[in-house]
Amino acid sequence: MNKDLFIAFFRAGMLGYGGGLSAIPLMQREVVNRYKWMDDDEFSDVLALSNALPGPINTKLSGYIGWRVNGWSGMLMCLLATVLPTAVLMILLLTLLNAFKDKPFVQGMAKGVIPIAGVMIGVMALDFLKKSGLGLGWKLTIGLAAASVILIELLGIHPAIVIAVLIGSAFLPWNKWKGAK
Repeated sequence: MNKDLFIAFFRAGMLGYGGGLSAIPLMQREVVNRYKWMDDDEFSDVLALSNALPGPINTKLSGYIGWRVNGWSGMLMCLLATVLPTAVLMILLLTLLNAFKDKPFVQGMAKGVIPIAGVMIGVMALDFLKKSGLGLGWKLTIGLAAASVILIELLGIHPAIVIAVLIGSAFLPWNKWKGAK
């Protein structure tokens, strides 16, 4: 079991170049599609909770999934598999990029990573939007998404505050979100 956990999260860590968010779709593929440790809804819940807590999202996500699948040893294996490739690649790539930073192919490669990571994050966001629309109803989903964009982008409110308010309001007695379709 720990071998599968290590392979799954090592693979996501190695291929998730571009930051924590770019590895999440790869983790989802490993956890949900390949090994079936969770379904899409469970992964979405764990991702939402991981996003709301402070710290790097990859380590929170992998640590919890590892703990859930195989206890403390699973958690440690997933954390090692998540952090190890990043640390090794960071040292190797930064050394190489620094040595060749003035070369055009290195500059082009660095510029090419940004749109690829953006597309991966956009696909994941669209998937979550669809699931939210089916679960909460489309009117409420679009309203919450629009309100979140306004609060975060236009008013400059920190995303953690918006997430905390949304999570907190789910527990209020007047909440009828489940039947808002």
